Amino acid sequence: MATEAVPATQSKPFRPTKRKRHPIRRFFGWCFKLFLVLVALNLLVTVPYIWGTPPRTSYMLQSGEPVVYQYVSIDHISRYVLAATIAHEDQQLGTRPGAFDMDDFNARIKAYSEGKPDPSGSTIPQQLAKNIYLWPEQSAFRKALEAGLASELSMIMSDKRILELYLNYAQFGPKLYGICAATWYYFGNPPWNITQYQAAQLMGVLPLPNLVQRAKDGGIYLGPLAHPLVSDYVNGAANVHVPRQIEGLGGWKATVATIGITDTAADHAAFRFDKDSCSTMPQSVGDRLQQEDWH
Repeated sequence: MATEAVPATQSKPFRPTKRKRHPIRRFFGWCFKLFLVLVALNLLVTVPYIWGTPPRTSYMLQSGEPVVYQYVSIDHISRYVLAATIAHEDQQLGTRPGAFDMDDFNARIKAYSEGKPDPSGSTIPQQLAKNIYLWPEQSAFRKALEAGLASELSMIMSDKRILELYLNYAQFGPKLYGICAATWYYFGNPPWNITQYQAAQLMGVLPLPNLVQRAKDGGIYLGPLAHPLVSDYVNGAANVHVPRQIEGLGGWKATVATIGITDTAADHAAFRFDKDSCSTMPQSVGDRLQQEDWH
């Protein structure tokens, strides 16, 4: 007589118990993910500046309308202006790895924490990051953001492009931004037709742009009613600082060569009818001059 088979007991597959991560590890994990998201978002905002030049920055928006501004390609900016900017603002732009020197940066942090004057000042990448993204008020938090953003700009852009953006976004007067508007406003000339002395004068405008005025017949007003610091900065830049620094760098040709520029604005004369050449006075400059009744 056959015996009835006893069904084998079905065993469940072994599944190891999932260990819960420690709360601190979870916290740092989320922080790291948030950091990656922020980096990705920032890259999405920054990368377009490699090819494009938006007509407004954070600084412009905060200053309020009407903003006087027009973009100009670096091809159509006098090499005297480029050399003066490097000499006055950041002589190591084309030779320094990264946005700033760490020793200089640490010295600035130390001076700021002790309430002492800034020993070196911001580099061009730092100033560009501030102009594009941040705000004027000084604070340790803003300086930290500025350093991070400047490092990112230096990683993804050439020194030539950084200088081009800087000159297009730097403030040269009350609500007046960019070298295109500045040369037409003060000197009645396009940026490719500026003298060495005029280029050096414009560098003296950068520290206190909201205090600078245009002379009635053109030029930067340095008469008896000008703010004393404006006169000191403009005359100092034009007559002492910029010529001396350019000479120390080997002349204006050697200075612009540090960022890879070996041509001149005249080499691009055939393209001065292009929109980005700033060959005619921007409408916003004409409106400003008419408003001041000095046109």
